[in-house]
Amino acid sequence: MRNAYLTYAAKRLAQALVVILLTYVFTFVVVSILPGDPITNVLNNPQSGFTQDEIKEIIAAQGLDKPVLVQLWSSFSGFITGDLGLSMRSHRPVATLIAEVLPSTLILAATGLAVALVLAAGVAYGTQFLPKKYGQGLLRGFPSLFLSVPNFVIGLVLIHLFGFQLGVFRVIEPDGIWATLFAAIALGIPISAQIAEVLIANLDNEANQEYAAVARGRGLGQARLFAKHLLKPSSLPVVTVIALTIGELLGGSLITETVFGRTGIGSLVQRSVSTQDLPVLQAVVSLAAVVFVLVNLIADLLYPLLDPRVKLLGGPKFHAVNNDDATTSISPAVAS
Repeated sequence: MRNAYLTYAAKRLAQALVVILLTYVFTFVVVSILPGDPITNVLNNPQSGFTQDEIKEIIAAQGLDKPVLVQLWSSFSGFITGDLGLSMRSHRPVATLIAEVLPSTLILAATGLAVALVLAAGVAYGTQFLPKKYGQGLLRGFPSLFLSVPNFVIGLVLIHLFGFQLGVFRVIEPDGIWATLFAAIALGIPISAQIAEVLIANLDNEANQEYAAVARGRGLGQARLFAKHLLKPSSLPVVTVIALTIGELLGGSLITETVFGRTGIGSLVQRSVSTQDLPVLQAVVSLAAVVFVLVNLIADLLYPLLDPRVKLLGGPKFHAVNNDDATTSISPAVAS
């Protein structure tokens, strides 16, 4: 089992590295290689205000006067060592610019994910154990409602209600604890919808299994049944959903930061787009791709650890072993 898991993990790691490499090459080609590349066009634009001497210095600093393969190797080797180049506008290292704003975005994204998980778990728990007369059926409609409302609309409502009307947080202090919490709520509500939908469907399935009926017959309470027996096997597909929503989480963070006036990756991207600072944009896109790939890699590696029914048989393929000792393949994403 251990050797089979290590083989699978090595395969998935190799696939992740290939995806990261191809993503970086594609981004580099789009930004730097195609005829009439955007960087040169920006520099030669009269509105940019660069003199010919300054343009030559910037081209030399960016390595645009070197052969294409040399540029690609220099750019990628710098990327993997943390050297993301120089900003075309501020002439500061891109890594420094990102490092200054990244902690704020990470705090918002992590808090938003925590809000989404708590909200999804609460809704899912209520759909299983809340009496029908207290709105169990109504809770099942919450995910659709959450998904239909954009996070910037939720953010504006929260700012108006809790910022201006109730004064819970000050709008001019967007990095405060309460402002961060409400920004995370605006970010987490739409993301919780997908997690809750999958969790509810799997809880419905697990609740109808024989072991759940036996546990109820032995007098196990609803809370313990949910936490001890139903939640863990139901969380397997939820891990996949969380991994897939990381891209939405990052994109939503950029929008939420703009709505709440926070200083983060969103404000950096906004400035870079308005000033066409392409080295910064290339670095942000590449880093976002790395984060997305790594999170999905971690999700794949967690599958056999979350559900004891998931076994590794015959090398890199996962199989689920049921109570009758019959084996059936599970998710193609897992078995890849």
